[in-house]
Amino acid sequence: MSQNNGKRALTSKPCFFAGDFLYPMMAGEGSAFTVLLAALEGLTLEGFQEFKTKLSHVHTKGGWNIPEDVLVEATHPSTLVNCMGNSYGEDAAVDIAIGLFEEMNQRDLAEKILDEKVKEYKQKYREHVAREFLRYKELNSCLGENLSVSSRYTALTIAKKPWSQSGGEPEGADVSWGCADTTIAVTAQTLFKPDEDGQTPQTVVLVGAPGMGKTMMVRKMMVEWVEGALYMQFDYVFCIDCKELSLSKQVSMLDLVSKCCPHQRIPAGSILDNQEKVLFVFDGFEALGFPLAQPKDELSSDPREAKPLETTLMSLLKRTVLPASSLLITTRPTALQNLGQCLEGECYVEILGFSAAAREEYFHRYFKNDNKADVAFRFTRGNETLYSLCVIPIMSWTICTILEQELYKKNNLLECSKATTWMGMFYLSWLMKCRGSNAQQYLQQFLRRLCSLAADGIWKHKVLFEEREIKDCGLDWPDLLSLFLNEKSLKKGVDQGNVYSFTHLHLHEFFAAMFYVLDDDEETVSDPEALAKNVNTLLESYSKSRKDLNLTIRFLFGLVNPKSIEYAGERIGCRISPRAREDLLRWLQTRYRGLSHRSEVMMIKELDTFHFLFEMNEKSFAQKVLGCFTGIDLHDIKLTPYDQMALCFCIKQWDGLDSVTLRSCSFRQQQCSEEPATVLPWQHPRQEELRSPLHPLCQALGHVGSSLQNLRLRYTRMTSACCQDLAAVLGTSPHLEELDLSFNTGLRDAGVQLLCEGLRDHACQLRVLRLGSCHLMGTCCQALATHLGENCSLSCLDLSDTELGAGAVLLLRQLRHPACPLQALGLSVSALNEDALQELVALRELKPSLKIGDLLEHDTPQEGAMSRLPFQRGVWEVGGIFAAPCRHGRVVGLGLRALSSRPG
Repeated sequence: MSQNNGKRALTSKPCFFAGDFLYPMMAGEGSAFTVLLAALEGLTLEGFQEFKTKLSHVHTKGGWNIPEDVLVEATHPSTLVNCMGNSYGEDAAVDIAIGLFEEMNQRDLAEKILDEKVKEYKQKYREHVAREFLRYKELNSCLGENLSVSSRYTALTIAKKPWSQSGGEPEGADVSWGCADTTIAVTAQTLFKPDEDGQTPQTVVLVGAPGMGKTMMVRKMMVEWVEGALYMQFDYVFCIDCKELSLSKQVSMLDLVSKCCPHQRIPAGSILDNQEKVLFVFDGFEALGFPLAQPKDELSSDPREAKPLETTLMSLLKRTVLPASSLLITTRPTALQNLGQCLEGECYVEILGFSAAAREEYFHRYFKNDNKADVAFRFTRGNETLYSLCVIPIMSWTICTILEQELYKKNNLLECSKATTWMGMFYLSWLMKCRGSNAQQYLQQFLRRLCSLAADGIWKHKVLFEEREIKDCGLDWPDLLSLFLNEKSLKKGVDQGNVYSFTHLHLHEFFAAMFYVLDDDEETVSDPEALAKNVNTLLESYSKSRKDLNLTIRFLFGLVNPKSIEYAGERIGCRISPRAREDLLRWLQTRYRGLSHRSEVMMIKELDTFHFLFEMNEKSFAQKVLGCFTGIDLHDIKLTPYDQMALCFCIKQWDGLDSVTLRSCSFRQQQCSEEPATVLPWQHPRQEELRSPLHPLCQALGHVGSSLQNLRLRYTRMTSACCQDLAAVLGTSPHLEELDLSFNTGLRDAGVQLLCEGLRDHACQLRVLRLGSCHLMGTCCQALATHLGENCSLSCLDLSDTELGAGAVLLLRQLRHPACPLQALGLSVSALNEDALQELVALRELKPSLKIGDLLEHDTPQEGAMSRLPFQRGVWEVGGIFAAPCRHGRVVGLGLRALSSRPG
C-alpha cells in the first residue's frame, strides 16, 4: 500500500485563537480524516477493493457521487481519501467510511474513526463556543465596540440554599428569600461538586432579579469551560437562550442540541449516549412564560422525538428524557414557584450582586483607567444611595455610563439618583444625545410606539419581537431603533428571520411603565387597536396574580414624581402626564381593604408598598398613603440594602406609625462578608464604617416626632452589636412601650448590657422588654438589676428559656426592692439553681402579685402592651403551690412548705 502524501490531513495544534485570545486545544493527535487514511492503508488489497466496491453504490443527497472511472483510477488510499473529500466533504466522507467499515465487519476500524471524529468534533464545538461567548456588545450600540467577557466580568456573590426555606411564592423582582440560617456562600466552580453529604446536584437553579448579572455569569461560565477552568467533567455544555427558544413550537432534545452546534452534522449518537457528560444551560427561564403542567403519559423518553416545546422541556425537567444529563437554569424569582413544582433534588443558588470589593473592581474594569475609576468610585461611594444601588450589576453599569458622560463634563447628576427610576431617566437622556437633535422631533411619537410595544410584551410574557411586529408598530426608524433595541439573527432551524429585544429586561419594564404615563396624541387616541392605558387594570392584575409586574409598577411610581416629569420634558423632550398619580394613591391606600380584621387592614404586610413609595420619592405622597395605616408587619424577608432604604424612607415620613413587627427577617449590610478571591492592584486597605446591620432602621425609627409604641424583632439574627443602635432608639422614642427581641440567639449578655444604657435614658418609657431564648448566660443580670433599682418604668421583663446561673440570684434579690415596679417576670424555673430557687420563694412571699413564668408563648396580640402578657398560660397555682411550666411541659413546684401558709 502507498503511504499518505499528507495533503488532506489536518495537523494537530496545541492551541486555537478566538478573537485576540489563545485557548488550549483538547488532547489528541491528527483528525478523523487522517485516521480514515491510516485505516485504508492498513487494509489488505482485497479489503481495499471491497471498500471501493461498496463505495461505488453510495449515493448521497445533496453531494457529488464519485464517478466510476475515478474510483477505478484511485488505486492508492491517499487518492481515494482525496476523492471522497472532494465529492462529499470531509465530515460526510468520514460518516460514509464508518458505515462501510461496519458493513465489512471491520468494527474496530469504524470505532477508531468514530472516536477520533467525536474527539475532533468536541474541539470544533469548543472553538465555536469561544467565538460565540468570548466577546459581547455592551447594552447599547452607541458604545460601538465588542468587549471581552474576561476584561469586563466581575465576580458576583452567590449563595446556595434549599428551596424549602423560601417561605412560599417569591414576590417581585427584588424578592428576598426569608431568613436562611443555612445559606452557604458558593462559587461557580463548586455548583456541580459534591456537597457535604457527598451528593452531586444534577440540577442547579441560578436565581437573580433583573439586572443581577445572570446572563453575563453564564457567558463567563461558557468561556471558562472552553479555557478548561470550569466544569471539565462535561464534554458538552449547551447554552440555550430561552427568549429565542420561546419562538419554537415542536422540538426534540436533539433539535435543542443541534441549535447550539456550529455544523449540520453532529455526532448525535455519541452526545446522547453519554448524557452524563452533557450540561444544558437554560438562560432566562422566565421568558418562556407558559405553565409547566403536562400529563405524565404525554412526556417523552426519546431525545429524537419532536413534541410541543412545553412537553419536551417538562420531559427534561422531570427526567423522563436524558435523565443522566445535568441542568443549569437561570431565572427571575417570579418563575420559581412554577419551576419548583417540576424539579426534584435541585439546588438553588441566589445571586446577591456585587460585594463592596467587587463594586470597586467593576468601576476599574469599566473605566480601564485607575485615575478615572478612582474619581468615579469616590463620587459614588460618597452617596449612600448610589453606592447601595451598585450592588445590582445593571445599576453599576448605568451609573458608570452616566458618570463617564456627565461627571467629567462637570454637569450635575440631578442631585444624584435616589431610586432606580432616576437611573432610567438619566440613561434615556444620555441615549438621546447619541443621535443629536435630528431625532428629537420624532422622539415623542417614536417613544409612544416603543412603549406600547414594551407594554404589550410585558402583558404577553414576550421579550423577542419579530421584524414584522417592529414594522407594524411603526418602529422601523434606523436612527432611533438601534438606540433601544438589539437586533439578533436567529440560529439555524428558526425561520422567523431577525428578531429584536430591548437591550435589557430592566429597560424593557421601564419603557412598559412609560407607556402608561406618556401623553397621548391624536394618532394614539383614534387607534382602535392600541393597547388600553388603564393603570387600574395593571394594578388589579398585579394584586391578583401577576407579581412579575412588580418592576413595571415600581417604575410607574417613579415616573410620576414631579421632578421626573420636569426632567423628562426639559432633558429628554417627552411629555409625561401626572394623571396616574391619583390612581396610584388610591390603590395603595385601599389595597388591604378586603381583609376581615381591622387590625390587619391597618398593617402594611407587603414590602412592595415601601418600594413603590421610595420610587415615587415624594414626601407628601408617602404621607398621604402611610396616614391610612398604623403599623408594619413583615415576615420571612431578607432585607437587602435597597429594601432597607425604601423602608427607612417611609418610616421617616410616617408620623402615625405605632407598631413595627419584623419576624424572621434578616438585614443584609451591603453584602455578605467574604474575602475577595484575589487582591487587585487598586485595592487599598480601607476601614469601612463599622455599623450594625440595624443602624439604618434604628436611625429612621428614632426620627423626631416618632410615635412608635411597639417594636418586635423576633428571629432577626441580630447580634450584640445591634443593641447599641437599639439603645439609641430607646432614648429617642418616648412613646415606645414594648421591645421584643425574643429568639435572637446572637444577642447574648453583651447586647443586653448595651440595651441597659438606653434603658437608663430619662426619655425611655419602656414597659415591656422581651429577651426570651436569646442565649443569655447571666452576666447581664447585674446591668438589669441596676436598672430595675433605679427610677424604672419597666413592668414586664421576659428572660424565658435562658440559663442565668448565679446572675439569677442577683436579679431576684433586686426584685425584692420595694421601688422595683416589675409586675411580670419571664423565667425558666427548671434552669434555676438551688440558691436562685430560694430567692424565688422569698420573692414570692414578699410580692405575691408578681407574675412569674414562661412568657414565650402567647395568644393573638390585643391592644396595649400589658394585655398581651400570657399570665394564664405561663403561670398558675396547683393545690396551693405556685408553679410554672418548664420547656418540656413539666410543672415545677416552688417551695410547697414556704408557700402553703401564705394568706389567701
